[in-house]
Amino acid sequence: MIVLDRCAVSTVDEAGTEHASGHVVIENGRISSVASGPAPRPHGSHTYVDASSCLVTPGLINTHHHLYQWATRGLATDATLFEWLTTLYPVWRGLDDTVTHAAASAGLAKLALTGCTLAADHHYVFPSGGGDVFDALVSAGRRIGIRLEAIRGSMDRGQSHGGLPPDNLVEETEAALIATEQAIGDYHSTADDALVRVAVGPCSPFSVSRELMTGAASLARRHGVRLHTHLAETMDEEEQCLAENGCTPTEYAEQLGWLGPDVWLAHTVHLNGDAVKRLGATRTGSAHCPTSNGRLGTGIAPVRDLLDAGAPVGLGVDGAASNEDGGLVVELRSALYQARQRGGPSALDARKALWMGTMGGAQVLGRADSLGSIEPGKVADLAVWDLSGLDHAGIADPVAALVLGTPPPLKLLIVGGEVVVRDGVLLTASTDELARDLSAASAKLQEAAR
Repeated sequence: MIVLDRCAVSTVDEAGTEHASGHVVIENGRISSVASGPAPRPHGSHTYVDASSCLVTPGLINTHHHLYQWATRGLATDATLFEWLTTLYPVWRGLDDTVTHAAASAGLAKLALTGCTLAADHHYVFPSGGGDVFDALVSAGRRIGIRLEAIRGSMDRGQSHGGLPPDNLVEETEAALIATEQAIGDYHSTADDALVRVAVGPCSPFSVSRELMTGAASLARRHGVRLHTHLAETMDEEEQCLAENGCTPTEYAEQLGWLGPDVWLAHTVHLNGDAVKRLGATRTGSAHCPTSNGRLGTGIAPVRDLLDAGAPVGLGVDGAASNEDGGLVVELRSALYQARQRGGPSALDARKALWMGTMGGAQVLGRADSLGSIEPGKVADLAVWDLSGLDHAGIADPVAALVLGTPPPLKLLIVGGEVVVRDGVLLTASTDELARDLSAASAKLQEAAR
């Protein structure tokens, strides 16, 4: 049992309940109570935490990432998306299970230290001779101790067939589908508190054939798992889709069976009004990645329009090769700023930004019944933010302090009742060791590419 006492609490429940001074009690990995006022002191064994000057929120949820890219940060820093990809694909040919584990472990550590309790990672690069890179990803999640939506990605459309990846970096269509089905069998859990779930994720329409897209959708629905891909990230993609298929990316996705409540799409920057309505009507989710979109200059996603249309919207960090910071809490502010750049100061407020980073993400990943808000019976995934220092002094509204101020340190990060971060220190792995392993992995990749 853990008792968090004398804290501000933003529950992010449907009513938007907040407590200026309240408490949260955790028992057996789940929230047993949340209310205003001091916590009742239980008679049994428990850990009592005086969380005064802290804000307790649900753990943040990252709906889109590429953890392997932590080994290739700082490259192609002034490139468009297509230029960036063609620069990095030759480097990623050297990816193996050792590099993947080091990069994923470091990336997940950074996410944990910035309030993340669940990360969706889209891994779609499987070089020949690289070992079991998907297992390396899953083992990194277990090592760091936060939840992982492990998306078994794929590419089968190389340069000789009009795609961007080199031919020696793509899989045969049937082999990709077989490996995806194997990943589901090996790692997917349906438990509401699952540490690992698997989703199906062909990379993008410009690196995947029509046959793989439709085959992946059929496979996912046969096994009851979710579907994920990139869509409508750049105008280059739109122009290519119009030229090849005579329709927009959203129309193409719908033709392939890729809209629906079991689908979420990364970026969705370039959507016309009809596309926004279709995502809302079909409850297709969007992973909004504001920092990565800014880094690559791809544009500003119509987040307010999607929310108003009824589409689930969560936040994504995206790969660290297009977002070198790699943390999640900063995306709350980035999302708010980008929405206001597009729609003015009323387009998104601090509480809606926090909602997107928590309950919005839970909706996108199909886990809103157990995660995303602080309510009795839900799994105890919580972030306890320390607002006591100089950076937040004098900000009376703790949610505004979190979203608009300097990212605060974590007093605690709790995943299923287990403490993963305490007083800004990761408890599950040595960050010095993670940094050394990451540096070695990065050097190995870049040396192999020379």
